Amino acid sequence: MPAARESLLDAAFTALARRPWSAVRMVDVAAAAGVSRQTLYNEFGSKEGLARALVRREADGYLAGVERALSGPSDPRERLTATAEWMMSAAHDNALVRAMLTGCWSERLPSPALTAVPSASAVPAQRRADGPLPSPGDFVSLVRDRAVAVLNGAGPLPRPDAAELARSCELAVRLALSCVAAPPAVEGGVAELVRTALPRQLTA
Repeated sequence: MPAARESLLDAAFTALARRPWSAVRMVDVAAAAGVSRQTLYNEFGSKEGLARALVRREADGYLAGVERALSGPSDPRERLTATAEWMMSAAHDNALVRAMLTGCWSERLPSPALTAVPSASAVPAQRRADGPLPSPGDFVSLVRDRAVAVLNGAGPLPRPDAAELARSCELAVRLALSCVAAPPAVEGGVAELVRTALPRQLTA
């Protein structure tokens, strides 16, 4: 991603932390990024385009964190536990991620349509942002399917039964999402819930 585009998205994200999206002005975003307002419009087309690009970037960052969590310890249960913990921490630290995972967009946030919008942008990254954005259900499927793919090929241990693995991955994802909506009061939080819920052996 070109440096100017990334700087503009950083500036927009910082502005959103300080004021509602409705009060974020394009001219201020451009000034904070140290570029002209014309550069901002060339990149995003409009404030709606900027919102879509910001949501797309945060979605990509969240999914990259899932990949990192899944590449952790060799034990499949611990990988799913780490993934659930990442989901919780990402949602706690990032209001856009929390909104994407739950579908609950507060009035402070941009809330672009999840369906694709017509795009005449010459910028490839913006054409992607103008495409469909992930729904909460999409995130469940994306994380579950990625976890199944990674864990099914992980290490020299025997591969788990495919159906059981898929159920376990979906269970871990949905437990984490329930904890995003209503944080657990139990000691150990989401990690303890996931460890308790998953089968002892995912490699049998």
